[in-house]
Amino acid sequence: MSNASVGREAQALAAVRSTLAEETGASEADIARVARSKARRRRQLVLLARVLTLVVVIGGWQLFTALKIVDPFFFGRPSGIALKVRDWVEHGTAYGSLWLQLGVTMKEALLGFGYGVSAGIFVGIVLGQNRFLADVVGPYIKVLNAIPRIVLGVLFIVWLGLGTASKVMLAAVLVFFVVFFNAFQGVREVDRNFVANARVLGASRIQIVRHVVVPSALTWIIASLHVAFGFSIIGAIVGEFLGAQRGLGLVIATAMNNFDPNGVWAAMLIIAVIALAAEALITQLERRLLSWRPKSAAESAGS
Repeated sequence: MSNASVGREAQALAAVRSTLAEETGASEADIARVARSKARRRRQLVLLARVLTLVVVIGGWQLFTALKIVDPFFFGRPSGIALKVRDWVEHGTAYGSLWLQLGVTMKEALLGFGYGVSAGIFVGIVLGQNRFLADVVGPYIKVLNAIPRIVLGVLFIVWLGLGTASKVMLAAVLVFFVVFFNAFQGVREVDRNFVANARVLGASRIQIVRHVVVPSALTWIIASLHVAFGFSIIGAIVGEFLGAQRGLGLVIATAMNNFDPNGVWAAMLIIAVIALAAEALITQLERRLLSWRPKSAAESAGS
């Protein structure tokens, strides 16, 4: 969005506030204070609803298994999951320390995330800028994207072995397609007037990409990162599940083979905590990189 558009929106908002102040007899400071109070109450209500939802789900699960309405042998139970996590923390898993398994999985996921994001952004920008190349390569990318990921995981294990490389490759492939399609579409959505004005001012192709295309497509790219990190973890876990010497995926596979649902849930809980922490970090990154962007209506309501 251009500075002129931002300025017009700010002027319109100021005019609305001024009109409300005149009609109600309240000052703009009073209106802003009321708005902040409503936003604070909404955040508190949302937090309370989230806590109650968690209590109902976990408490109901525990109650149903205690009353034998749900068989804990097949579905596990929250208390059993907590005990399993405690046992892993204190005594480790069958393959060594829990932190070792977690470190291996996170290493694979982070490497796959980094490689996949870098490749997805680069290829998305290149194809988004070159329609001829996009028409040539596009169908092959769609075919590769249609291949089931578990098949790719098997192939990567055959090619690269049971080590880290096969898991990193699978995670990177999953991340690549998510980021690529967003980056490609983001480049295609760039305002052509901005590009034309930059050319008139004498900007080179590289300068146009750096100062016009990438900033304009950044919203699309950042949005893809929220999903991409989850896919990187999935890639690492699936790769370990198919064949590995250590990692949380191997722990899950062992728990499944031993008919231990508490072990499966415990590993999933650990993965969920990591994913939520990563989501929070990506959200902070998004706010920092897109601080110039005016808030949407949904963001303003939730702030």
